[in-house]
Amino acid sequence: MSWVVYILECGDNSLYTGITTDLSARLAAHRAGTGAKYTRGRGPLNLVFQEPAPDRSAATRRESEIKALDVTAKRRLINSQ
Repeated sequence: MSWVVYILECGDNSLYTGITTDLSARLAAHRAGTGAKYTRGRGPLNLVFQEPAPDRSAATRRESEIKALDVTAKRRLINSQ
């Protein structure tokens, strides 16, 4: 099972960070309003960053690192890809 850390840009220009093993299914859930509570009603949602992780533990650590960044640092991370 392969894990992915991802960032979505919401329609209000806010950023949402999450992890998953099936990115396409997770994006579909977010867009259908059945994903994270935060993304409901904030569409359109655009995938702006994705990074593979070897396991859930690594993905969770990386997600926490990204969530701790300020918006400017997150935008730099997104633009570095």
